[in-house]
Amino acid sequence: MTKEQLGVLILDCERQLYSTAKTILYSDQDCADAIQDTIVKAFSKIQTLKNDKYAKTWLIRILINECYTILRKSSKLTSLDVMDEQTKAEKIMMTKEKADYSELYQAINALKEELRLPVILYYIEDFNIREIAQILDITEGAVQKRLARARGKLRCNLRESEAAI
Repeated sequence: MTKEQLGVLILDCERQLYSTAKTILYSDQDCADAIQDTIVKAFSKIQTLKNDKYAKTWLIRILINECYTILRKSSKLTSLDVMDEQTKAEKIMMTKEKADYSELYQAINALKEELRLPVILYYIEDFNIREIAQILDITEGAVQKRLARARGKLRCNLRESEAAI
């Protein structure tokens, strides 16, 4: 794959990159940092891509790794005082944001990351089971099991919220 082809792929996957990063990182600034780091790393490591047909999967895997790197760095740098203030601010922002989203989106965001990421990749980003398994570095059976568990939890959560109304 040439650098020009990689640039086109990145432009085509822009929305997918953002929504995948947003699944792991909640801050828009962190998402932007992760995507920028992913682009830099992809261009510098383009020779490690063995098969062009897996370029999109390769790019998403780099992004996920960059998101986890940002999470690790931010958890090391946050003091307790700052964290308390951030938690309050995030709760206020999350309350405002939740009012703007549907119940399904809220239910998906309430899932643990282990279940939320396959749901986003499968239902929103249109990756198939095999691609998700490669991205998350797990077996196809594990992806199917996580999707089934996530659907079950979503079904229960949505029924509970419906009954509460």
